[in-house]
Amino acid sequence: MSMQVMRGWATRHASWMGLIGLLGATQEVQAGDYDGSPQVAEFVGEMTRDYGFAGEQLMGVFREAQKKQAILDAISRPAERVKQWKEYRPMFLTDARVARGVDFWRQHEAVLARAEQEYGVPAQVIVAIIGIETFYGRNTGSYRVIDALSTLGFDYPPRAEFFRKELREFLLLAREEQVDPMTLKGSYAGAMGLPQFMPSSFRAYAVDFDGDGHINIWSNPDDAIGSVASYFKRHGWVGGEPVVVRADVTGERADEGLTQGIDPVKTVGELRALGWSSQNAPRDDMPVTAFRLEGENGPEYWMGLKNFYAITRYNRSVMYAMAVHQLSDELVQARGNK
Repeated sequence: MSMQVMRGWATRHASWMGLIGLLGATQEVQAGDYDGSPQVAEFVGEMTRDYGFAGEQLMGVFREAQKKQAILDAISRPAERVKQWKEYRPMFLTDARVARGVDFWRQHEAVLARAEQEYGVPAQVIVAIIGIETFYGRNTGSYRVIDALSTLGFDYPPRAEFFRKELREFLLLAREEQVDPMTLKGSYAGAMGLPQFMPSSFRAYAVDFDGDGHINIWSNPDDAIGSVASYFKRHGWVGGEPVVVRADVTGERADEGLTQGIDPVKTVGELRALGWSSQNAPRDDMPVTAFRLEGENGPEYWMGLKNFYAITRYNRSVMYAMAVHQLSDELVQARGNK
């Protein structure tokens, strides 16, 4: 949704609830997939009681919401075989993604510089996140968010509680931002905009970075850039510190140092005692995530620092965080060569 449309909507209607009331009064709404649903009635009752929504007007939203079988099929699809790093890396570190990232950086250089100054997050990391999430805004999702979150919140029992929470956050953000919830689009899981924020992340971390009074991560790169930087800052990003360091390993006990999971629970000193070393290693008491990747030329051992852990707060995957880091490095190199 363009900011012009958002402003126009706010001008025409005094509030989000006013719009819903107007829709209900001026057009015949056909019974939708959630009309008469006891689950929806209970949810609407909670939103009315806890957050002051008008019950009948909110029911009008769910009369228009649609259950999407394609979403249920997508989220229920059997997990693929876990890829090794040598397979995963080429999916994201492509010439096209690097070239488009350099263009995006040049187009938004001033805003990226301001975000880096304000939050301490390097421009290349912000660009890499947006590049991996949506190819710089090209692929932000085609599902109405209300449909995605309703489908998963009411018709996908394994994670219904999580998606109902996100549905609640989505309705709150629509009211706060004075946007029509029926118009906002995202992924099949309800992730939104250039950075693919879930509604709870939007409300917690998204920022109005251009100062126009609205937060628009769908079509306003300024707000998307500032919001990514805000997210990382709030998740512990430390300006000027490295993300990862490559390690050499010797001896039979090296693999004992590998971290189970993502949390940085090993110290550099503990790893050193197990045969890990690096010319760029931080001080011995520094907690790190120690991991091994299967690269093109064999095993690679790495130590992830605080900023690496911050990237995993965006997506809880070591390989995702490494893809972001290495794409950011390639963006710097490619930009310097142009």
